[in-house]
Amino acid sequence: MKQSVFALIDCNNFFVSCERIFRPDLEGRPVVVLSSNDGCAVARSNEAKALGIAMAAPAFKFRELFKEKNVVQFSANFDLYGDISERITRLLVHITPKIEVYSVDESFLDLSELNIPDYTKWANEVRERIWREIGVPVSIGIAPTKTLAKVATERGKKDPELQGVLNLMHMPGWVVDAQLSTIPIKDIWGVGWRLAPKLRAEGVHTAVDLKYFPEHRARSLMGIHGYQMVSELRGTSCHPLEQAYKVRQSVMHGRLFGEDTSDRNVVEAAVASLTARACIRLRREGLAAHTAVLHLATNRHKPGYQRITYSVQFETATADTGLVSSSLIAGLEQIYSSATSYHRADVLLYDLAPANQVQVDLFGEVDVAATNAARVRMQTLDAINARFGKGKLRFAAEDLSKRWQPKHQMRSPRYTSNWDELPLAHIIER
Repeated sequence: MKQSVFALIDCNNFFVSCERIFRPDLEGRPVVVLSSNDGCAVARSNEAKALGIAMAAPAFKFRELFKEKNVVQFSANFDLYGDISERITRLLVHITPKIEVYSVDESFLDLSELNIPDYTKWANEVRERIWREIGVPVSIGIAPTKTLAKVATERGKKDPELQGVLNLMHMPGWVVDAQLSTIPIKDIWGVGWRLAPKLRAEGVHTAVDLKYFPEHRARSLMGIHGYQMVSELRGTSCHPLEQAYKVRQSVMHGRLFGEDTSDRNVVEAAVASLTARACIRLRREGLAAHTAVLHLATNRHKPGYQRITYSVQFETATADTGLVSSSLIAGLEQIYSSATSYHRADVLLYDLAPANQVQVDLFGEVDVAATNAARVRMQTLDAINARFGKGKLRFAAEDLSKRWQPKHQMRSPRYTSNWDELPLAHIIER
């Protein structure tokens, strides 16, 4: 049986790297990307990390440091980051179709069937190609299991001598163990902060400790998950690539408001806009929902925290923005209070089914003509927006107010996804 070979492509400080593509002047400077409403750090350059700025650090606590050290701050620009991520994925698919997009900045490749005589050389060529064609620095780990590939990528990223690449294939056991000994138990893929204290109590402090931990004890502490972690660290693959497409179980869109509000129009506009985004995702993936849920919440950091929920079920699964939005807005009448100051809204669509398998009229209670008309209407809406730009055609309720939208006062232009914000090139004749 042919040995499994996995590569993990991990973008370095991804959000910051995306910002630097169009701002090369930021290279070498401390950069921080902030979350919705510019509340906390969600990405940091290496220079910012060196200043002691932690992940999820509240921005207000570091204002003086930001000013003193000239830290460049950006509001999160998810349109830009998503587009750059898709470009990297398209490049990787040309290398091998056996790919699992694990997150916005990480992808596993299965190299088992590729004829690659030198994995280290191959990885360096891929790194150089991604940098040349897209402008994002990446680290690459290669190993016989996905867990070891994660370890290798972390080491390649943190050890300057490795220059972003670590190949553990055919390495002597003592070399692999030396690398595993540098990885704290909490940083092992699948452990995290919940399991780490339990393992430390058993004397397991690093990845190499877990590798030699008795399998039966790992199983008793963590079930089959623990057994698989030990096996993967020993070089036995337990986690193949996930299939490229899995039917979703749910779709959710939610946002913190730019400011707490008790204005009905603001809340209604938020519900309509979030519903529209959720339904767009349904249609893109060929799905329809039987159930829609609206969650409204006040600020959990203030007295009297409340979380209110309203749900609606549809006789026939749907991805019709108008139907879902009007149903949730009707429910808003029942849960909204002008005496309450709302902080967040979430729209959840679940009990999903493939749209082409929806039973339209089993009991003769559904208006088939109206259902088909709604489907055509949504196809037309999506086609117009695809041609002329996202949100060019939208439901009127979305425009009742923009005050719910998160503050992003320091957001960079959406260089690759908005016609009005494309970068300009100036030719100077000499």
